[in-house]
Amino acid sequence: MPDTQFLTGRYATQAARFENAWGPLSAKRSSAIVSNLKHNAGDTDLLDKQIALEQDIGGSPLIVGNEVSLLQDGPATYRAMFAVMAAAKDHINLETFGIDDSEVGRQFADLLIAQQSRGVQVNLIYDSVGALGTASTYFDRLRAAGVQVLEFNPVNPLATRKPWALNHRDHRKLLIVDGRTAFLGGINISSVYSSDSSVRGRSDSTDKSGGARGWRDTDVQISGPVVAEFQKLFIQTWNTQNGKPLAQRHYFPDLLPQGSEIVRAVGSTPDDPFSLIYLTLIAAISDAEKYVYLTNAYFVPDPQLVRALVDAAKRGVDVRLILPSHSDSASAFYAGRSHYEDLLEAGVKIYERRGALLHAKTAIVDGVWSCVGSSNLDWRSALDNDEINAVMLGRTFARQMEAAFTEDMAGSDEIDVASWKHRSLLLRLKEWTARLWGQLL
Repeated sequence: MPDTQFLTGRYATQAARFENAWGPLSAKRSSAIVSNLKHNAGDTDLLDKQIALEQDIGGSPLIVGNEVSLLQDGPATYRAMFAVMAAAKDHINLETFGIDDSEVGRQFADLLIAQQSRGVQVNLIYDSVGALGTASTYFDRLRAAGVQVLEFNPVNPLATRKPWALNHRDHRKLLIVDGRTAFLGGINISSVYSSDSSVRGRSDSTDKSGGARGWRDTDVQISGPVVAEFQKLFIQTWNTQNGKPLAQRHYFPDLLPQGSEIVRAVGSTPDDPFSLIYLTLIAAISDAEKYVYLTNAYFVPDPQLVRALVDAAKRGVDVRLILPSHSDSASAFYAGRSHYEDLLEAGVKIYERRGALLHAKTAIVDGVWSCVGSSNLDWRSALDNDEINAVMLGRTFARQMEAAFTEDMAGSDEIDVASWKHRSLLLRLKEWTARLWGQLL
């Protein structure tokens, strides 16, 4: 993990710089953007420090002129993806951790094959471990249709194209169409997203028709100049995995402004000196003045993250965490709960989402800094996975995020510190045991 105190201090005094579709903006124009953000946000010091960190730590620019839409759960996200893919004219680049041979998976395959037959080049990266349960015939069908398919770090060492690295996984979920529209977040291609997660205050885990409620997750749809940065990350992964040369297509079209959002693409890999999104999040929490709202599926924090949350709460920041009430990873679930007591005593508010399994990875700070992506708040995301996130600066998108957070909070149970201290010895034992393995989860 990076020394966050050293790195955040290193960049705290650098001036803000932005780019648009035509390149870097002038110092005067950049200063005007910051002033406008401060005016809309209520003059918070977060912007002065955080903007500099966003642009300099990882070298990826803050880009203006984008349109960002918040997508909640599988059905809404898939509908938006299918609509954009069906209209593709040049290429579709899809990178995903999980893809299964379910009805949803076959819908994706059918559409990708149909577009490939129309002359749209389709390129697919899937993680070998994430798709371990998917039969090879699923991918064979795609290859036979002309889709270029790349397996990320194959489990079979004989199939790898580079030194075998079983623990290095591609946890990204990224779709780019024609180099103009990008989707990213926590949603895999899986049957668990076949229905939505709406609870409307109910405590059970089934929808009105009696079926299992879908996983609760979040994606964003982005159009505008920043899409080129996400495209670079896709192509970088393809090349690093020694995939066959990509078919010649117009991967980097001219991108005109589409909206008013300021967005930064943040990609992290184990090959980086440190996790870029981890450092960015720590910086945002450390500079928060009003509130920090985090929603996360796998909460296995390291000491620096715990300290950042505790320090923020102690200085009067409203810190709230929405975490799962149950999980597909029992070890991660109990390891995260082992930190509850320290956080609650410091004033952090913790809520556990009822019903549907929570899989979202989002953050909002002070109503001006928002993040949606694939990164969990655990050691694996920071140290072992390729991850991808979008950071948005501005109040317009943050309002959408706040509304979603409020809805999730209404569908959650707050953890009471007094009651928590009286939990059973069995639960404490499970937490203690899971915490021992925290770095491996």
